[in-house]
Amino acid sequence: MTFLEIRLIDLVDIVLVAYLMFRIYKLIKGTVALNILIGIFAFVLLWLLIKAFNMELSASIMDNFVNVGVLAFIVVFQQEIRRFLILLGSKYNLSSKFSLDKVFMNESKGMMDIYNIPVVRACENLTKTKTGALIVISKNSELIDYVQTGELINGVISTQLLENIFFKNSPLHDGAVIITRNKIKAAGCILPVSQNRNLPKKVGLRHRAAMGITEATDAMAIVVSEETGRISFFSKGQMEMGVSPDELKELLLNN
Repeated sequence: MTFLEIRLIDLVDIVLVAYLMFRIYKLIKGTVALNILIGIFAFVLLWLLIKAFNMELSASIMDNFVNVGVLAFIVVFQQEIRRFLILLGSKYNLSSKFSLDKVFMNESKGMMDIYNIPVVRACENLTKTKTGALIVISKNSELIDYVQTGELINGVISTQLLENIFFKNSPLHDGAVIITRNKIKAAGCILPVSQNRNLPKKVGLRHRAAMGITEATDAMAIVVSEETGRISFFSKGQMEMGVSPDELKELLLNN
């Protein structure tokens, strides 16, 4: 009889658990939830030690905490769990992959370049006047929940329309523009604000909202700073600041 028998399915199990833990860490990295998770890990470790030393009174108290631990975990991590499920649904969205729209809309790189040019030109013009802007470009997820928080436009993408929306006296300039299925779907939309502590303190709410939407969905986001006029690009919860128009064009094509 061998002391330790490792099967192929065990290796698969270990890899899956390791990947899941890695994705959870990436999801909560830089947030308060990471400290809470470390606290929970320390609590579980203490509980196992108490069990090992047969400390009956302490073990019974800890058992009662562990019994309600799942509910407490859901309450504490409700935002992170929701974000993880949204990301999972967005990444493996079978309905969008096998929809009729995919059959009739062939979005090659050449076609996407045509749709991106007005966005890049608008950002370039907005930087010259230091006009603040927040543009979100959807991918698999149509961002319907966020579209409903703004004013429906459903218009063709154009440089002039984007510039008019973000004009300082426009009633919609403070919110986000959402572009989906190669149309400006809505403007003045409200986005979730990122709690990532790794963001520079000098960035404003536009940058935090752009980070938030790319953390919660698979969308891309572009921010033009009202203070500096610099362009920032966001994707998958990552930020690139000081992007040139040519670099922005490449990022939009390759993400």
